[in-house]
Amino acid sequence: MNAAGDIPLEELLADARACTACTDLPLGPRPVLQAAAGAKLLIIGQAPGTRVHATGVPWNDRSGDNLREWMQVDSAVFHDPARIAIIPMGLCYPGRGASGDLPPRPQCAPRWHPTLLAGLPDVALVLLVGSYAQQRYLGSHPQGVSGRVQSFGAYLKEGWFPLPHPSPRNRLWLRQRPWFLEEVVPALRRQVHALLR
Repeated sequence: MNAAGDIPLEELLADARACTACTDLPLGPRPVLQAAAGAKLLIIGQAPGTRVHATGVPWNDRSGDNLREWMQVDSAVFHDPARIAIIPMGLCYPGRGASGDLPPRPQCAPRWHPTLLAGLPDVALVLLVGSYAQQRYLGSHPQGVSGRVQSFGAYLKEGWFPLPHPSPRNRLWLRQRPWFLEEVVPALRRQVHALLR
């Protein structure tokens, strides 16, 4: 149950999956998310890409492969909603822009996150993947995503773990910041494995 009218999480998920608020989306509305009341880990990323839109499976693309590698979990564990909840900032594919996918629709997270997250009382760690999730939940940082990710220990005390987007487009970001793979990824794995064992 959650604070917003004590609606069971299953009903909230059904409502979210049936959402057609953004009828002007280029591929039409198709919310993609997963959750179950007992999940201990929550991943909040940007929005589904075209492959995820086509399959309806969260993070079912190369970005997801990279994220699972960082977490050191296989697809079966990752896609088990009783263990890992996945609720992106935008539930539907937003369309393509000049340099990649468009940002998540700004009305989506305010509409769905408060009630959905309230229905996940056992979540002990939230992975905030990319700038949009971090901006909403952590606020600004003078060094943006890099500063938040490098300061992950400070946020971890509150149950947040900021991560860069695992898109293959971010290879340069990773090459320029070797500390991410050397320091952040091992800490991420320790946190994730402690929750999921």
